[in-house]
Amino acid sequence: MQTILIAGAGKSSIYLIEYILTHAQRNKWKVIVADGDATAIKEKIAGNKNAEAVVIDITNTADREALVKRADMVLSLMPPQLHLLLAKDCLKYKKDLITSSYISDEMSAMSKEVKEAGLMFMCEMGLDPGIDHMTATRIIHSIHRAAGIITSFKSYCGGLIAPESDNNPWHYKFTWNPKNVISAGAGGAKYLSKGKHVELPLDKMFEQNKKITVPGLGSLAYYPNRDSLHYLGIYDIPDVHTFMRATLRHPAFCKGWDAIIALGLTDATDAHEGKGNTLAGWMKKKTGLADMKAVSKKLGAMADEKVIAMLQWLGLFDETPLPAGKHSSADILLTLLLEKWKMEPGDTDMVVMQHEFEYEHRDKKTKITSSMVLRGDDTEHSAMAKTVGLPMAILARLVLTKKITKPTGVLLPNMASVYRPVLTELAHHGIVFTEEIE
Repeated sequence: MQTILIAGAGKSSIYLIEYILTHAQRNKWKVIVADGDATAIKEKIAGNKNAEAVVIDITNTADREALVKRADMVLSLMPPQLHLLLAKDCLKYKKDLITSSYISDEMSAMSKEVKEAGLMFMCEMGLDPGIDHMTATRIIHSIHRAAGIITSFKSYCGGLIAPESDNNPWHYKFTWNPKNVISAGAGGAKYLSKGKHVELPLDKMFEQNKKITVPGLGSLAYYPNRDSLHYLGIYDIPDVHTFMRATLRHPAFCKGWDAIIALGLTDATDAHEGKGNTLAGWMKKKTGLADMKAVSKKLGAMADEKVIAMLQWLGLFDETPLPAGKHSSADILLTLLLEKWKMEPGDTDMVVMQHEFEYEHRDKKTKITSSMVLRGDDTEHSAMAKTVGLPMAILARLVLTKKITKPTGVLLPNMASVYRPVLTELAHHGIVFTEEIE
């Protein structure tokens, strides 16, 4: 009997856990679902006889190692900083690992040892990163086979609220890790534009508000995502002169968030006493501005009437009490947005991904636009959970049942032996891309 350890039973785990449990009986798998929240585990495993619930503090070395030692494979949906703890255990006890998070420098440094141990540490196996790598590489390889020269590549992805559930002026609700939304752009962004390396600091990230057109949806805005330059060598497109990975939002969101950043409200380094203070009081102390009129004047052309109305809708000028204790501005903002941007019963989300390629072949220029729009089924079975969890689960099944020969080392899924079968099965689950060629 093989044992699979799933670390994490949060929002993004439902499809992963259900898929693994669906295949557990046939393949004689024991499935351990570990999390700090007993209720979250119980809801996900729903009494399945092949599942074992384990409530654990993942930072407890002895308890964590004991679980990893029992497993044949570990699937981690833990926060990125906790993947490394599991990775070290997996290397120590010779277990394969799949995660949905970016490859950190610390994880990358383990690659030689992982490969020598004959292990697969497949990272970036979710949505973005994950499905983006697999679908983009599939197109890149097809262009290369036709001897085409890729000159431009832009990849966009966003977790958004579905149009039928879009009922606030920000056109946004939390469909994934809220802290990641608050910290978006904190480290700036790097990308390649017409042969030039571009670096944008946080205060310039959202002001450009550039847009793309998505079939069936219309116009969406984007902002550059992290360090795109890191992937230049990995994607093997040496002749490219424009290369960008970006995040999609509605245009109004980008304008509003630009104002939030300009006011310093995402600052995670300051401290404010909550007791006896209010949202309006925090705003005054943080910005040095007395009221909404003063805020509007400071923001100037950045803040039209709609932007000020968006800030007002959040309650930033209200005398709403803050929770007691010391809090950073980022924490205060997060607490506020968790209430304002929460998914309501009956709400559905939407994931949008689009790749744009430009390439040359025999002096002819061609553009390929590959797009995917997926709507969630309900609040729990969201499009975000589906696109993050299913790629991990499918790869786990393929490796454990020996349908594919597992690659070894610290990897991301840009090899045909992985992306072909995974994308084929994802299509059966409705995760399908359509292409337009110009």
